[in-house]
Amino acid sequence: MITIFTGIIEELGKVREIRRGSQSCQIDINAGLVIEDVKLGDSIAVNGVCLTVVAFNEAMFTADVMAETLEKTSLEGLRSGDVVNLERAMRLGDRLGGHMVLGHVDGVGRIVEQRKLDIALVVRIGYPSELSPYILPKGSVAIDGISLTVVEVLPDSFTVSLIPHTAGLTTLGWKKTGDLVNLETDIIGKYVEHLLKGPKKSSNTGKISLGFLQEHGFME
Repeated sequence: MITIFTGIIEELGKVREIRRGSQSCQIDINAGLVIEDVKLGDSIAVNGVCLTVVAFNEAMFTADVMAETLEKTSLEGLRSGDVVNLERAMRLGDRLGGHMVLGHVDGVGRIVEQRKLDIALVVRIGYPSELSPYILPKGSVAIDGISLTVVEVLPDSFTVSLIPHTAGLTTLGWKKTGDLVNLETDIIGKYVEHLLKGPKKSSNTGKISLGFLQEHGFME
């Protein structure tokens, strides 16, 4: 069963305590809304990283963070008192207000520029080169779990534009130049690329092509 988020942040939580092991850690996060109906084993996205609730009370929840997650995301840099974006997993029948987000981070980016443009906050983010095929103008990207639309793509960075509502209710609104962010590219783009490549050991017969995708309604 796949856990899906929407990239619409429900609330800001605060890191209460981090207990670090040799290669992993356990994190306590103060929260309100996301634990109103929480159960053991539920998934909550923390700065865009899907974590499992292993304990909770009326004011906080606890999650384990494994070595792989610490290595591949910005959670390694969290400290007590840090504010984080929180979102519960999507329930069947919920509106998909953002885009499909799995909470599986593809890479860590870095904020390289911020500027005001009328009411908007334009943020430019440097990203790992291996994500280039999935960062497209007008495409979707999750930044620290926030569903955003790519505005401009540059050789080693891209920009997004935050409306005041998003800037005020998520951590991206007050992060600074140089800060790290978790990036998850659009899952649909990754599946399309996989289909276009086709099986490694096969003849051309039955191979997925752009024409096939257009014919069957996957592309316009």
